[in-house]
Amino acid sequence: MTAPTVSPLAPDAPAIVPDGVVAAPVSRGEASQRVARRPSVLPVLEKLAELYPQLFGAEFRPLKLGIFQELLASHPELFERASLKAALGVHTRSTAYLQSVAAGKPRHDLQGVAVAAVAPEHVYLALMELFRRLQSRSAQDLRPKLRKQVLAAFQSSGLSRQDYQALMHGSDDDANALLTEALAEHDQECARQEALRNAFEASGKTVDEFAAMYGMDPREVGRALERKA
Repeated sequence: MTAPTVSPLAPDAPAIVPDGVVAAPVSRGEASQRVARRPSVLPVLEKLAELYPQLFGAEFRPLKLGIFQELLASHPELFERASLKAALGVHTRSTAYLQSVAAGKPRHDLQGVAVAAVAPEHVYLALMELFRRLQSRSAQDLRPKLRKQVLAAFQSSGLSRQDYQALMHGSDDDANALLTEALAEHDQECARQEALRNAFEASGKTVDEFAAMYGMDPREVGRALERKA
């Protein structure tokens, strides 16, 4: 199975970049080459890091939607529309930025205040794009790790299984297959937890007694019972 080609920056995918910034799929190396070909972009990125180190400094944070317009309005003397758009496009295509989105960090405003959650589809698409980049440079099969990441993203999304799969389903068959595999692991774990809960309720034992009977950690039994509650 080849690496999924789904990109969070694809034209038919939900945008994860600031409003007004049009982004196309690009690798980190390609992004660096573009910066080199467009010398006007690098000074803009440096100025953004100087003005807003909490957003563009050592740690990249997801940007609130509409921040492009806010930057233009706040610094009309510093930023020209085209170069700012290009700079933000390079910034939001970077691996470091995608990692912050994939981690589910909230979107921040210019003051560095968290103002909104990153949409579940943006987290998912960032994970897929990062996987595509890493898998293309690795001989190791990174799909097991990605399945765990997708599963964690689903569990954090607050969406039902059906809604999550419908929202993330795209035109890439490999990516869809991987999503199905991740959700199948979720189904299997739910079934295992349900069987454990049923066995516990039928046993008439305390949590510690039940865990001892099956050589389990009492904390695992407790977590399974808490999920039902």
